[in-house]
Amino acid sequence: MEGRDPAESHRASTPLELLFDLCFVVAIAQAAAQLAHGIEENHTVAALVGFAMVFFAIWWAWMNFTWFASAYDVDDVPYRLLVLLQMAGALILAAGVPAALNDYDFTIVTVGYAVMRIPQVAQWLRAAHDHVEGRVTARRYALGIAVVQLAWIARLFVPGVAGIVLFGVLALAELAVPAWAERARPTSWHPEHIAERYGLFTIIGLGEVILATTVAFQSSMTTGLSLELILVGLGGLLLMFGIWWVYFLGGDEHGFDSVRTALTWGYGHYFVFGAIAALGAGLEVAVQVAEHDAHASPLVSGFAVAVPVAVFLVVISVLRRLVWPAGTLTPALVGCCVVLLLLCPLLAPVAGIGVSVLVMGLVLAAALAGFLRLRHA
Repeated sequence: MEGRDPAESHRASTPLELLFDLCFVVAIAQAAAQLAHGIEENHTVAALVGFAMVFFAIWWAWMNFTWFASAYDVDDVPYRLLVLLQMAGALILAAGVPAALNDYDFTIVTVGYAVMRIPQVAQWLRAAHDHVEGRVTARRYALGIAVVQLAWIARLFVPGVAGIVLFGVLALAELAVPAWAERARPTSWHPEHIAERYGLFTIIGLGEVILATTVAFQSSMTTGLSLELILVGLGGLLLMFGIWWVYFLGGDEHGFDSVRTALTWGYGHYFVFGAIAALGAGLEVAVQVAEHDAHASPLVSGFAVAVPVAVFLVVISVLRRLVWPAGTLTPALVGCCVVLLLLCPLLAPVAGIGVSVLVMGLVLAAALAGFLRLRHA
């Protein structure tokens, strides 16, 4: 397990990496579905806190595997078996999402997370054994992951608010491990490969948006397709297409130029991926409100759609400015779009949730047209 060449030509995602991503779709879908259920039942704050906690585990486990695979993927039998075990952990985590979000019982989620993380320790120890130049870095990763993982297990015995506070402390500890390990000697991650992997996972997230909306439509169409549902569907498609287009505006063709930019882009994607998953939940709530099957008000359901889109735009704009200035979105245009998006939910109590979501889609489409016009001016 020697470090791969960071200048390797035509470095693309492998079939194993794509299968790994698909396993995480299940966990994301479960988290989004439970978030939607919490909003529909007027438990928005509790559902958001639980969603943020569960999604951190999903995102961080995926990001750590992606970073390691970019540098040390040898695709032999031991490597494949450990990755398959990590996939099993993702499915265990997904099975525990309902209990985590509904009852704040993170036992199964923690077990699934451990099944994902312990094989990662084994991978880093193997890299430390085989790759002499990167031995110190690999050992730091193995030690950091192992220590924090033991703390996650101990956290199960800390109840109530203290457990939530400890979650925040351990999340910061997780984020600190790569920064500490990479100081010894940067791993040989591939700049273009890492950028591609984030893009592919963004598409996976958008697929979850489509899935959540489609399932909600199917369950709501038993009494016929109403105009309200049609408008929600059109607006949802515009939002999904707009987010895809904004994310893939270009400028990232050559990947990252340093560990700092790669970590900035990667850490910021917690909010990018989370916002996309939350949009799927928001559209599901909008469908239920359109059919009068939810306890949430039209105003709340409107914000459940608008806020994730606004968060996505703000975060991706900041990340592009920090990482790829050539692909920067115009701040004034982003600001205007965000303000208009956050005003759109006010239409829901008056004109209906369908009109509100459709106008959001049109606002994002207009902003996208503005981005494209300014880039080609």
